[in-house]
Amino acid sequence: MSVVLDLESVSIVRDGATLLDDVSWQVREGERWVVLGANGAGKTTLMQIAAAHLHPSKGRAEILGETLGRTDVFELRPRIGLASAATAERIPPGERIEDVVLTAAYAISGRWRERYDDMDEGRAADLLAAFGIKHLAGRRFGTLSEGERKRVQLARSMMTDPELVLLDEPAAGLDLGSRELLVRDLAGLAQDPTSPVLVLVTHHVEEIPPGFTHVLLLRDGKAVYSGPLNEGLTDANLTATFDVPLRVHHAADRWYAVLKMD
Repeated sequence: MSVVLDLESVSIVRDGATLLDDVSWQVREGERWVVLGANGAGKTTLMQIAAAHLHPSKGRAEILGETLGRTDVFELRPRIGLASAATAERIPPGERIEDVVLTAAYAISGRWRERYDDMDEGRAADLLAAFGIKHLAGRRFGTLSEGERKRVQLARSMMTDPELVLLDEPAAGLDLGSRELLVRDLAGLAQDPTSPVLVLVTHHVEEIPPGFTHVLLLRDGKAVYSGPLNEGLTDANLTATFDVPLRVHHAADRWYAVLKMD
């Protein structure tokens, strides 16, 4: 399998603070990754690099065969699907839902004078249907519930038929029912062999959908573990990652973590 994302000894330093510290990470075709860590662990910074929105201070970052600093990122970014709080904030509240998805074809937020053909419009409609939100097509983004917005963002992230999809805390702010619907949808994507490589960022092992294969654990900008999910989600690794004594359970293809009481 070819390498989709290759980070070698990557560090990010901003205003004297080290946000990522010597992180090496390889993601290959067919893999589905979870990135886990506490607040401030460096997860969002890592996703900014993977999305070609941030260059390393040190080290090398290669995305889809292109090395950051030696390639046109404006040509690279449409090959990457991204759903994050930052991208959601850039979507105009008055934007129609069908246009929220459609404008991803130009990697912009907010429709203006660009032109779309029937194929673009058909793909946007198909994605809305695939994620169960076709009925929202004429609504405005600012009128949706948080759960509906997350599903729209997921559809938008798939608009360009990307080779790599980055989902930065897609379940944040969702109630239990909405979270479980999202986990179900992501499990469907993960288990579809035609889906692109998926990288999911979360704080909670309970949000890991069935079908995900690998995990990267981060703490204070450093990698605690990188590799197969079933080998990496151990009591010792999660305890080291979150700095509290944790016990991990795996049942019915889902993961759970609780505080050790003994």
